[in-house]
Formats: sequence, C-alpha cells, structure tokens
Amino acid sequence: MPAGDRSLLSRLLAGDRRALARAISAVENGTPAAASIATGMSSRLGRAQVVGITGAPGAGKSTLIDALLGELIARGRTIAVVAVDPSSPVSGGALLGDRVRMGEHGAHERVFIRSIASRGHPGGVSKTTAAIVDVLDAAGFEVVIVETVGAGQSEVRIVEIADTRIVVCPPGLGDEVQAIKAGILEIADVLVVSKADAPGADRTARELQDMLRLRSGARAQVPVLATSAARGDGVAALADAIEAHGASAGRGTRLARPPARGRSETPECADDRRTCTRPRLQRLVATDAFARSLGIRLVDGGTGHALIEMTVRSEHLNFNGNCHGGVIFSLADTAFGLASNSHGQVAAGIDAHITYQVAARLDDRLTASAHEVSRSRKLAVYRVDVAGPDGKPISSFTGTVYLTTRPLAQDSED
Repeated sequence: MPAGDRSLLSRLLAGDRRALARAISAVENGTPAAASIATGMSSRLGRAQVVGITGAPGAGKSTLIDALLGELIARGRTIAVVAVDPSSPVSGGALLGDRVRMGEHGAHERVFIRSIASRGHPGGVSKTTAAIVDVLDAAGFEVVIVETVGAGQSEVRIVEIADTRIVVCPPGLGDEVQAIKAGILEIADVLVVSKADAPGADRTARELQDMLRLRSGARAQVPVLATSAARGDGVAALADAIEAHGASAGRGTRLARPPARGRSETPECADDRRTCTRPRLQRLVATDAFARSLGIRLVDGGTGHALIEMTVRSEHLNFNGNCHGGVIFSLADTAFGLASNSHGQVAAGIDAHITYQVAARLDDRLTASAHEVSRSRKLAVYRVDVAGPDGKPISSFTGTVYLTTRPLAQDSED
C-alpha cells in the first residue's frame, strides 16, 4: 500500500474527520486509493447498526432523521448519515436538500452527515452507497443511517445495505397501500406514519396494520409507529424500535447478505463490495496475452470496476528513457476492458480518449483504476485513472462501450 494511502487509512480508523471525508471522496470517485482503503479496513467492518430510511418523495424522511438524530445524541450514540440526493441536472452532484433539513443536529460533534448524488443509479441509492457505509462503519460510528432518494414501489436496493429498514409513509395513502404493498412496504422492519398531526394519519396507520394482518410469518410482526418530527411525538418510540430490531437481527448483515431478487444487474453480484465477479476478471487477465506480456496483474475488481497494476521494465521505456504513450495507454485500456466486461456480457469499445500528466520511470509501480460512470441499455462510459508511486497522477482515460447481448465466451463455457 502506498505511504499516502496508509496514512489516510490510519487516520480514518482513528476517527479523523478530514481523513473520513477524503476516504469517502476516494470511494465515491473510484480513485486508486479506494482499493487500498477497502482492503485495509475490511477487518473493522460489521460493528455499526446500519439503518435504512426510505419512502415516497415528500414523506418527511429528512425531517424525521433530524429528530431521530436528537434522540440518539441524547442516548449517547455516535451517528453518521448518508443522504442520497437526486443528481443536479447541471453539475451532476448532490442537490443537498436532505442535508439542509438536518441542520439542527448536523453540527454536533458525534454526528457526521454526507450527501451523495444518486447519479441516476436505480434502486433509491447510489452505486457507491454500500462502500461509503463500510467507510463509516470502519471509522467507528455506532449507527449509520442511509436515507434513500424518494423511492417508488420497486426501489428496494436499501435491503442489501441496511440491517434495519424503515419505510416512511405520509398520511393519506388511502387505496395506494394496496397498490404498493407488494413492493417497498414488504421490505420494512418498521413502518412509520409521518406527520402524525396531519389529517388522515390515523387512517393510514390503520390501513398499514390491516395490511400486516393479512400476512403470515415474521413480517406480520412489523410495528407501525406514528411520528410527528415537528412536535417530537413518537421519535423515542422509533429509536426504541430501531434498537430492539438491532438486538434481534444483529449488525453487519449486509456483509453476508446475498443480492436481492429481481434487480436489473447481472445475477453474480451488483454490489461492488462483493468478490464474486473477481474470478471472471482473473480469467480475463490470465487469457490476455498482451496483458501477460506487459506483466499486468489484477489487484481488485467487481461489477463495473477493476484495479490493475504493472511495474515499468526496461523494455517499456521509449527512446527518451521514459515510460510514456503506448504502454500507459495499454495499461489504461486493459483496466477499461476488464471493468466494461465485468458484467458478463461482451462490451465492444467504440470510443476512447487519454491525457498524459507525467511520464513514468524505470521500476515505477503503476496502477490503473477503472470505474463505471454511467450505463444505459446499449452504452456504458468508464473512467480510468493511472497513478504512479504514492498515488502521483500519470494519466486519465475515458472510454465508451457498446453493450452486446452475447455472454463472454468463458462464462458460456462454464
């Protein structure tokens, strides 16, 4: 691990807030430091209770979380919040609306709030939410709250991340309860009727309870709580329900939970933290004669991302005694190819651009970190960052692929 990454990791594990913010940025942006951080903190995971809070747009999730923060602070807890905001159509970043509504307790010394953009990722969370939760878990927070974007019936990716799932329902759902009961309501460990002082709140609570009576099994025991964040009503009861569920269900369940059914990603694993895609990437590297000739090695990888490395040898140097141009492009292009084919279907490169910052030198260890920026039904865009010793930027690469429907040859042989 480069010295800079070791320093960042040690400060993160010691609770340094600036290191925490930098580590989250590295994970969110897929920089070369992200893989080192993930490896170094793996033994520190599973201590935090991860609470997912989801519900329809306008349900009052952020205001409820702010009130819940006050209650948990009073109980002596350390709390981190990951607020997944819709992406700005101008900058692509988070709109920060959720963080504004948590202003009352956001500055407390035992609270850390990070807003992240969904970047168009389906399921109510961003692609990197699970990895960011890992960082906060390793940093020592006792409770990590994940607030999804306003979620609809099928946006249930929070089930893969949270130990305890809370679905917030505003008053006046009426017949909509029947329409959505087969979706987001079924993931709830606790159902909350928000804005309990508003007209229709009692009716909504009764309809949710009626829905639960029709069920059998553990899910039939889901509590239905009424809260008014503005008045503080029901917030202590919600904190009690969260603690009770955590005591019975345990913590760190995301680390062993299999992917949920019915999502659009490939069935192997859509969660970047899981390692089930790595054997595919290892096979791709092993069967690529060009990668072998350059001495390229796979360091880490998952669905939509890959981290590889190589050491500059004398045969990689050009007539000026530097490693520049073609070898750097080949390293970046290999990472691009691995990440884009990691989903298990053939991805054909149709466009690529690279910029060079500095040349590499003999015996330098170079890393290339590729991650998926966007993905549609037919096209996907990837960014690759090539770095030298101590994370020094060497070059930047962007590439676009056309997504075919053909499985990779090795997968079809398996």
